[in-house]
Amino acid sequence: MLVKNALMPDSSQVAGFVTENDSDTIYMVNMLKYRDRAEYADGRKSNLTGREAYRLYAEGVRGCLEKVGGGVHFAGEVRRLVIGEVGELWDDIVIAVYPNRAAMLQMMQLPEMAEIGEHRSAGLAGQLNIETVMSPDF
Repeated sequence: MLVKNALMPDSSQVAGFVTENDSDTIYMVNMLKYRDRAEYADGRKSNLTGREAYRLYAEGVRGCLEKVGGGVHFAGEVRRLVIGEVGELWDDIVIAVYPNRAAMLQMMQLPEMAEIGEHRSAGLAGQLNIETVMSPDF
């Protein structure tokens, strides 16, 4: 199984997300890997760790989630892998909840998201985002 952290979705991932139209509540699993030191695209000097820069982004995202009726369902630090094997573990896992796909798209277009995005890019080495919905089997 290939595992590849990224900062942005590829074109097929974007196309799949924006063409689907459903009303299911989305539980977005964010598996986060931080840079040791924040690296801002504009080259500014920073004493922040990657985690600290991402926290600035996360604070802003909480407000944006609330604006669209969503929130953070879970946030936790990864301690160890209990089953399986990967090359490198993620640092944190966050599960964000969106009432539906339209709410998530609305949030992504908020001006605040553009304003705080620099902290996300500066702090993250990469991530996996996994879209999930409630399963009737559990």
